[in-house]
Amino acid sequence: MTVSDNPYKDSLPGEELGDLNAAKGWSPPVAASGRDRGTGPFKRLILRGATIIDGTGAPPWGPVDIVVENERIVAIVGVGASLNTINPDRRPAAGDHEIDCHGKFVTPGFVDSHAHIGTPYHSMSGIVPPADYIYKLWLAHGVTTVREMGAINGLSYTLQQREASAKNEIAAPRIVSHAYFPAVNDRVKTIFTTDQAREWVRKLKERGADGIKFFGAPPTIMQAALDEAAKVGLKSGCHHAQMAVTRVNALKSATWGLTSSEHYYGLPEALFENKVVQDFPTDYNYSDEYFRFALAGQTFMQAAQPGSAKWKEVMEKFLEVGHTFVPTFNIYDANRDLMRARRADWHDEYTWSAVWKYFQPQRGGHGAYWYRWSTTNEIEWKQNYRLWMQFINEYKNLGGRVCAGSDSGFIFQIYGFGFIRELELLQESGFHPLEVLRAATSLGAELLGIDEDTGSVDMGKRADLLVLDQNPLDDFKLLYGTGAMRLNDNNGKVEWNRALRYTIKSGVVYDVDELLADVRNMVDGSWEGDPERPPHVR
Repeated sequence: MTVSDNPYKDSLPGEELGDLNAAKGWSPPVAASGRDRGTGPFKRLILRGATIIDGTGAPPWGPVDIVVENERIVAIVGVGASLNTINPDRRPAAGDHEIDCHGKFVTPGFVDSHAHIGTPYHSMSGIVPPADYIYKLWLAHGVTTVREMGAINGLSYTLQQREASAKNEIAAPRIVSHAYFPAVNDRVKTIFTTDQAREWVRKLKERGADGIKFFGAPPTIMQAALDEAAKVGLKSGCHHAQMAVTRVNALKSATWGLTSSEHYYGLPEALFENKVVQDFPTDYNYSDEYFRFALAGQTFMQAAQPGSAKWKEVMEKFLEVGHTFVPTFNIYDANRDLMRARRADWHDEYTWSAVWKYFQPQRGGHGAYWYRWSTTNEIEWKQNYRLWMQFINEYKNLGGRVCAGSDSGFIFQIYGFGFIRELELLQESGFHPLEVLRAATSLGAELLGIDEDTGSVDMGKRADLLVLDQNPLDDFKLLYGTGAMRLNDNNGKVEWNRALRYTIKSGVVYDVDELLADVRNMVDGSWEGDPERPPHVR
């Protein structure tokens, strides 16, 4: 195809994926247009008697009163000692709205560093869920900020929702928008020269985007784009797709100034010692999703092993340039145990009908490659995770930045629930629970360049806070919307304990029970009259 034949050559920067989806007949999620949940923001909001876990890695402390005025934290006042009586003389004056947090915990709101407002693929299986469904699931799981990686509905859509959220006009997390860089052959491609790359980056900045999402690109073009992004102040992240990784792996792009590597693609390739290209079988076809993901689970086993000279050399180079990893362990979790991911507790009540149908085996559906998934595939992916997790944990231990991201909407991962699963998997990697929360809060805010505004419980920060009935450090399962299964020894019955009580975003207080009830009603309505409704979601 020539440049003049390209049907997307006239797309505005950041609109390419939206235009592609529209051309295929896919519609974006119905945008949120009003706020039907949440109270506030209040002139003076006070959280009384809380134990704080501030998101920096510091241990819990309290009890404290937290004062919020005009959406920002203006005072954090110690009002007693642990297990001692509260000193009333130390308590701030009354607020016009107060939350009793005695015996409760307060953390920063979570930052999902790799998220999507829906995915157009679901429309192949029915009506896509509205943005309200996605936003409420995020808020119900404590996510107060998301980095939309790709502006998959078009940049105009994402920016409009970003502004509405910033004004608290909709019930949604804060949105940071990264737009897709159109220079990869198997996706929309409108950029063919370095000059075009630089011009595109400048125009994207003028349109108000926060950053760029790469899938790779010809080396000179990607290097030029990253150089221009640094000049104009745009962040960047890259999914180093197999179609481009032989030319630009994660280390090479990091040395060019890439802000973060998404998932793990490009990392094992940077660790190859005796090859440049992984051992593809001769009948491999990237367009076959089974081949794509089955073979992707073999790359770390072909790379330098932990403790080797190559392993250490690559680690040190990433550290030297200050690179960030957003591993999104959860999005490939089904690859190592399909049955667990497919029958997760939350699918019954919280998975939208078209999303559920899309997850099932189908040819041509992204992430729906289960038509021949095997025990061997799961074993290979378990081995892949062991090595991947070891690299990420060591990187963190040496001072490297690792952030929590979900990439939900694919591969049996649902918005909100997938993010909490990511916290569990970071802990499995070797992170202390405090390190997990740090990756999910303050470090995520640093990555997005908003750490002066949010990401920790601190004076002057925006009031993005979570109020929890139980200590989340004890068990991250308590953060799932379905809760954690427990036996009540007093009555011998099984109970589902959930910790998160309120999500506070920009001073607006959201009742998690209400958010979850809204989602259950929406999901039930999505199946209404559908003869294909599976028995387990009735």
